[in-house]
Amino acid sequence: MPRESSFVNYEQVNQRVLLLRQAASPKRMNTPARIAVVGAGPAGFFTVAALLKAVPGARIDLFNRLPAPYGLVRDGVAPDHEPIKSVSRVFAKLLAREEVRYFGNVDVGAGLEVDVLRGLYDQIVYAVGSQRDRRMRVPGEGLEGSHAATAFVGWYNGHPHYRDRRFDLACRRVVVVGNGNVALDVARILVLGAERLARTDIACHALRALRESRVQEVLVLGRRGPAQASFATPELKEFGGLEGVSAVVDESDLALDAASRALAESDRVRSRNMEVLRGYARAGPEAGDRIVRFRFLVSPVAIEGREGRVSAVRVERNGLEAGKDGVLRARGIGETERIDCGMALRSVGYRGEPVPGVPFDERLSVIPNEGGRVLGAKGRPAPGEYVAGWAKRGPSGVIGTNKADASETVAALAVDWEEGISLRKGRRNAGGRPSGVTEALRERGIRWIDKDGWARLDARETAAGKEQGRPRVKLCTVAEMLQAAYSPLP
Repeated sequence: MPRESSFVNYEQVNQRVLLLRQAASPKRMNTPARIAVVGAGPAGFFTVAALLKAVPGARIDLFNRLPAPYGLVRDGVAPDHEPIKSVSRVFAKLLAREEVRYFGNVDVGAGLEVDVLRGLYDQIVYAVGSQRDRRMRVPGEGLEGSHAATAFVGWYNGHPHYRDRRFDLACRRVVVVGNGNVALDVARILVLGAERLARTDIACHALRALRESRVQEVLVLGRRGPAQASFATPELKEFGGLEGVSAVVDESDLALDAASRALAESDRVRSRNMEVLRGYARAGPEAGDRIVRFRFLVSPVAIEGREGRVSAVRVERNGLEAGKDGVLRARGIGETERIDCGMALRSVGYRGEPVPGVPFDERLSVIPNEGGRVLGAKGRPAPGEYVAGWAKRGPSGVIGTNKADASETVAALAVDWEEGISLRKGRRNAGGRPSGVTEALRERGIRWIDKDGWARLDARETAAGKEQGRPRVKLCTVAEMLQAAYSPLP
């Protein structure tokens, strides 16, 4: 069982590493560490950045399941939030470093066994994220028209795994279950004008479908109260400035019990969120606007259907009760309500996905670890194996949270390396990279994309975007990506 991680004192770590280096033999210190980083999303790239600083001379191979790198920055950030995507420029500079190689379209654990990496590298860092959605576990959740928000996000962002999904946008009302930023993203995309979306890197198939959308109202449901919502204030406030859109909340939904009031008053973000919501309650909707309506203290108890399709979501009103730990939890009070809708999207959290051959805690849905060191048999650290990002701490925080998280993991790795703890336990070959990884990929028939291939793919997308006045036009299937990556530039 991993203990809750707390960030280390880096001054103490650096002093310890310095002492270890001074005690090390020159021959040992001239041997570069060979490190595999599995996952090329924010956690993976922040890990690379930390490794380049903490482990001088390290040779780093970055593996990614999809052909294109950047993870959630490419496939998760909403297309109309272009400034957030600018972190990809930092990642691109890291990828250009001579010490870093890129292996895209390589599924470690499935296509390329982890044991192969264990035989080739000194350390492995797993930065694989949390890719499964959580389910609500209510009757009717499997009806057509009931989807995970992750699937909808992947669809409009051009993720190859969701390219062929179909979403019924001919309905008038959509229910979104969840009170986090992903819920806000999908609600906003559903009501944004197509002309604004046409200036973004939204996937072409999604743009075509959203141009024909008949959605007029989106209900965002939270099982707890407004003071407990996990919205970031700028994202919540954004609805007040969208042309042709009104954010609506009933004043009665904003009444707080004493404990919730104390919570809101003690937390700046929650306090500001309450101010924004009260402003929406006072303003009311504008005639003819598309509506985003916030409801609180309601939980879905069933999704109802007609002819196999979603027709309504039945919800139960909740009250809040404090547990022994003092946390306010929602409890149903027996009053139910039927909300007619044509589509339901659940945004109730993510779960990690096991990497075959790597320890995994099914209950916590993370790779078990202590400060980033992977815990193997009997809860003992597995020498030379580490974890960063959501796979380490669970799906929490924003993109920037991964920077400190990766630094903590790399600090542990750097100390271990200086103490001679690695996967290959001193059997290091001087001077190079593990060339055997390319041989292993060829033996398995894996067609990978290197940095040059990604450069060709990136150039193809950005050139197509320039023609249309957009940041890029994404290629949305693996076959298209591979074709662009292996084709010479015009």
